[in-house]
Amino acid sequence: MHSAIVHDWLVSPIGGGEKSLEAIHRLFPSPIFTLVQSQKKIAGTYFQDLSITSSFIQKLPRAETKYRSYLPLFPLAIEQFDLTPYDLVISSSHCAAKGVITHPDQLHICYCYTPVRYAWDLMHQYLSESGLERGFKSWIVRAILHYIRGWDVQAAKRVDYFIAISRYVARRIEKFYGREAEVIYPPVDLSYYQLHEKKEDYYVAASRFVPYKKMGLIVEAFARMPDKKLVVIGDGPEWKKAKEKGGKNIEFLGYQPDEVLRGHLQKAKAFVFAAVEDFGILPVEAMACGTPVIAFGKGAICETVADRETGLFFKEQTPASLIGGVIEFERLEFDPKKCRQRAQFFSQEQFNRQFQDFVINKYNQFLNRK
Repeated sequence: MHSAIVHDWLVSPIGGGEKSLEAIHRLFPSPIFTLVQSQKKIAGTYFQDLSITSSFIQKLPRAETKYRSYLPLFPLAIEQFDLTPYDLVISSSHCAAKGVITHPDQLHICYCYTPVRYAWDLMHQYLSESGLERGFKSWIVRAILHYIRGWDVQAAKRVDYFIAISRYVARRIEKFYGREAEVIYPPVDLSYYQLHEKKEDYYVAASRFVPYKKMGLIVEAFARMPDKKLVVIGDGPEWKKAKEKGGKNIEFLGYQPDEVLRGHLQKAKAFVFAAVEDFGILPVEAMACGTPVIAFGKGAICETVADRETGLFFKEQTPASLIGGVIEFERLEFDPKKCRQRAQFFSQEQFNRQFQDFVINKYNQFLNRK
């Protein structure tokens, strides 16, 4: 099969979406099309020497850092890619990539990380956190998001088959697009995140410091528990605000390379997680290290962590609820080997087998119909 891969953008340090993109590309080596890329950020990564084509947004001012400002242009930009030479198109999408135009003799499979969160169910949260609840700018943004929602529904109709990264995302795809989706969980490199049974007396939290990750909530909760040490890894626009809430028992390390993060995940008594995620790869990586997870019990975390077996859920996104969760966690015992066993459900090998089988099966069905 002659295939192409379409990804939203390649502009930040390699995260969960990029790890999935790499796994897909290894299975189906293909040219990659993306709205915008940062050669500086992908230097030294798997993507450095691949064939990657950017859209016209690449040439706009400060596109590599302010690409989100060009959201109204995303639909136009993604539709300009000429994919007519390809038999198979795989879109790796949480925003616009699924909107590429294909013809009836092409098969389009979308690996969907989520419908556009800030245009759908998280719109009001996004507006609130951005200070855009009222005023002229608010109405401009609301109008843009209204347009994006309409285009997004039409773009979803162009996809032949959806694959969701979790059952949680599959429900959102059905809700907003009226489409069914196969569930194939993203790959986790279990060979890199190895079991470490001996734990030290500290908790760890790691994430980008953006509002929905609720890192400030975690910091505030541990500031109220001065006898418990917390190590915080990551950076982002909310980092300074979160640090101001910290106490002497909280150590802020900023952004750290994978090997440093892995070391802290392996030795921590628990990984703390307060976001509502579409999958959430870090909790699985923590379990792969034999480290249980304390998490807000909503979203795909309910699919990855086994409550009171490989972690513990707290019920509300509040410091008080998290504090209660930590207290309850310390009353229980967790087996690092069971955490590791749970993580194996989300292995690289499992992803490779399921994804390859799905694509080849659908492609063969597609050929038989032609």
